[in-house]
Formats: sequence, C-alpha cells, structure tokens
Amino acid sequence: MAKPDGADTDEEAAASVRVVAAWHAALNGGDVARLVGLSDPEIEVGGPHGTGSGTQLLREWVARAKVRLEPLRVVPRGGVVVVEQTATWDDADPDPPAVVASVFVVRDGRVASVVRYDDLETALWAVAEGDGAGEGENAETSAG
Repeated sequence: MAKPDGADTDEEAAASVRVVAAWHAALNGGDVARLVGLSDPEIEVGGPHGTGSGTQLLREWVARAKVRLEPLRVVPRGGVVVVEQTATWDDADPDPPAVVASVFVVRDGRVASVVRYDDLETALWAVAEGDGAGEGENAETSAG
C-alpha cells in the first residue's frame, strides 16, 4: 500500500541516490568490478562522443576516459538522479577540471542509464522534457 504524501517516492529517491553515490565511489576508486555490479547489464552510457549500451562499453569507457567525477550537487527525482559533478581526467595531456552534470536512471537497484551533459541546467531540462535517459535531441550522446 502506498504511503501518504509521497513517502514511497522519497524512499525510491533515497535508494537511487545511494546507488548513484556507490557508483561514483566505485568509478573514482577504480573498482571496475563493483561499478559493473552496480550497473544494469544493458546500461546506456551517453555523452559528447556518442551513446551505447552494455557493461563491456562501460568497461571500455572507464579505461579510455580515465575520469573522476566528484559530485557537487544531487537532485533526486524518484528513480532519476541528476548530479552536478567536477570532472577531472587523468591522462598524458590532462584537460582542466570541468563542471558537468549527469543524469542517472536507477532501476531495480542498478544504474540503467548515465548520460553526461555540459551543465546542470541542461541536464535538469532534459529530465523535465522526459529525455533524462539521453534519448532527446538535446542530450549529449556519448560513451565518453
């Protein structure tokens, strides 16, 4: 039975935020096995270089991007969590840190989709327009 005044939604949002926090910790800690375990087998990965799906793509993205995503602000909306992040890349020619935002869709306790946007405003707009899973024309599509 549903609880009054959105309690179920609050619980879903809190659970989704916990999954997304664990996902960030695994990514930033280099624990690819844990990251994959926190992700749906058909996870959608999107950003400025295209979009794709599956944990093999996720593994390849982690190895190629060498990125740390440090959450700054978290905006939960049920099973969708928008996170503003500081992104830093660890490669031979490192880019300066950038503030970006990602939209995470959490289903059944796993990240089903993660799509990166240039900024929080664009990410929130995508969620409001129903494109939070990265399927709209305003989504930056990427596996990177």
